[in-house]
Amino acid sequence: MIALGPAPGEVRHPVFARSFDRLSQLMEREVGGCREELLAGLRGRVVEIGAGNGINFQHYPDTVEEVVALEPEPYLRGKAEYAARGAPVKVSVHDGVATPLPLNDGRFDAAIASLVLCTVPDPAGALAELRRVLKPGAELRFMEHVRSQRPRKARLQDRLDRSGIWPLVAGGCHCARSTVCAIEAAGFLVERVRSFDLGPSWLVTNPHLLGRARSPDRGG
Repeated sequence: MIALGPAPGEVRHPVFARSFDRLSQLMEREVGGCREELLAGLRGRVVEIGAGNGINFQHYPDTVEEVVALEPEPYLRGKAEYAARGAPVKVSVHDGVATPLPLNDGRFDAAIASLVLCTVPDPAGALAELRRVLKPGAELRFMEHVRSQRPRKARLQDRLDRSGIWPLVAGGCHCARSTVCAIEAAGFLVERVRSFDLGPSWLVTNPHLLGRARSPDRGG
């Protein structure tokens, strides 16, 4: 299932990684319910890209047979390996980026993209890879912050991304991506989406979307 070996290229964000680890723990009271919703009802084998410090692991239901988690940033991957040891399901953590995925075709029942599609250099490529490794009809679950529908805020997000300021201070994150459009463009069928804010609504990383999409059945 996994083609073991070094991930192509090296991803290191030592300052951001440590800040993210601390912030995610502090925000768990607010975000934990969203993580439960994101992962509820999953079954079988699951792939999670950009697993970060593994904070999702504790929320996986016991109906999941196995989680294959990929994280290219060394500090966060170490934290994820530690979190995997206390997870309620089997979790294996690997050094890997989203494009290409070191995984065989059509092996997974679900994929998780949680606060990661804002960061990958090639979202279209990452989504194409997720579709490749999913079984026909399998689910993509996503929780991502996206470009605002409010014109003034969207223009600010666009400027921060184009200038490189936000990606520089936020570990490669982009705050103005239209993620649902990218998911649909990759051939997934979006079935459910809801919008919510994490923290103050004025933050450039709001709004967030939590949703489910499905890989087309074979021939779709």
